[in-house]
Amino acid sequence: MRGRGSWGRAEPSDAGEQTGGAESSVVLEPEIAGELPAAVEPEGAAEPAVAVGGGAVPGASTAVSSSSPSAPPPVPDPEKIQIRALQAMCRQVFGFRLAMIALAAPAALVNAAPGLGVRLVGVAVVVTFMVSYVLFRDWERFGPLLLRHPSLLAADTLIGSLLLVSAGPDTTLAYVSVCTPLLAGLVYSWRGAAFFASLQSLILLVVHTTLKKTTGDDLAESLLLPGLCVIAGAMGSTLRNLMLRFGAATRALTTVQARLAVTEAVNAERARLAREMHDSVAKTLYGVAMAADGLAASAAAGADLDPALIERQADLVARSARRAATEARDLLTDLRQESDPTRGTDIAPELAVRTKDFSARTGLPAAYHATGDAPLPPLPPAVARQLLSITAEAMENAHRHAAATRVDVRAGGHGDLLRLSVTDDGEGLPPGTTLEHLRRTGHFGLVGMTERAASVGARLTIGKGADGAGTAVLLELPLEALTPHRPHPPGTPHEA
Repeated sequence: MRGRGSWGRAEPSDAGEQTGGAESSVVLEPEIAGELPAAVEPEGAAEPAVAVGGGAVPGASTAVSSSSPSAPPPVPDPEKIQIRALQAMCRQVFGFRLAMIALAAPAALVNAAPGLGVRLVGVAVVVTFMVSYVLFRDWERFGPLLLRHPSLLAADTLIGSLLLVSAGPDTTLAYVSVCTPLLAGLVYSWRGAAFFASLQSLILLVVHTTLKKTTGDDLAESLLLPGLCVIAGAMGSTLRNLMLRFGAATRALTTVQARLAVTEAVNAERARLAREMHDSVAKTLYGVAMAADGLAASAAAGADLDPALIERQADLVARSARRAATEARDLLTDLRQESDPTRGTDIAPELAVRTKDFSARTGLPAAYHATGDAPLPPLPPAVARQLLSITAEAMENAHRHAAATRVDVRAGGHGDLLRLSVTDDGEGLPPGTTLEHLRRTGHFGLVGMTERAASVGARLTIGKGADGAGTAVLLELPLEALTPHRPHPPGTPHEA
């Protein structure tokens, strides 16, 4: 919105430890628990024109969907905040003027000449007070008019001059004239401030020299109010310039924050995809390769071929390939956000199948046991996928690194907790192992497990087995975290 001329331009622990909360943490043996990072758990520059007038439970919900179902509250527009601040400052100018008139009018009326003088002062006080009150109350309506038509501020100057002439330059009411240059600086910046400060100063000098006999001793007194007008105009222009620059800096900061948020989201998605590929498709394809190698070795035996063995190995290759295809499809479906978070998944049969296939593929005896006082409840697809990935990673670690002779997978409901454990009788974790060391050396298995547990609000404990040998991986997830909060229907009172 621009005004005529130049006035309208805007210037410029152990494995058995339990927890009842939905916290996400990792507990290792004492020798390495202390090393575990907590993270696992300018005036004159061109400026835009400015219109002065009015113008689910944490953890589980994160795992179910990568995007929140409810949009975040909108961030206030910095330019709107800036405009509102200017509006508030302009309104305060008129508030200051109203206070000055209310405080100084009684004394001016008492000191006015009887008869016509008192009437003139009274009329000037009432007119100036009413105009100031209307502008103070309805600034959003009159502000744009004042911005488009600077002559309206000139009319306000004349009204103030009427008060000045009627009451005299020696009264406190004369200081009301300082408000006009201050307002001009806020609305029109330095050009408007310079013009109206000069105009108001000239009027003050004329009134002072006309109504008073100025002597050398009165010269400093006659220049006091004009000097205050110049200072007020400069102050208004400076406040406006600071406000506009603050708004520009706020917009720049908002832009940078938005770009950083996008970068962080991209990096988080890349890390998630890396975990999914590492813990699902890559491991399954590795199993296919091992089964195919075994099939090839059996075929090379020639006359010693065992048809039953060949059939078992071929069936293992086929099942592993189908699982790889399913995992790839699940990954793509998750990327397209097409999974139904309300559809429950029973992971107990899948745990039994994966344990059996793991044993057939690696030759390492493995068994699944249903434990607890209740069966596993149906899980949201994303939560089920994370628990299956953690189980698969723990079994692979036992096979590759622990020199174990047996692996046991146990899962079930224990009170208000879902408990899933993978134990082996191998060598256990090396002393001094930390997640940061594993991350630096490129071993991302345990790192990925902790990140997956944290993403569903679960507690992951990695330590020694019950008999002090081997490794035990224990995941505990509060069952209440699997029940998303539902909003209250309209008109339904909330429970206390």
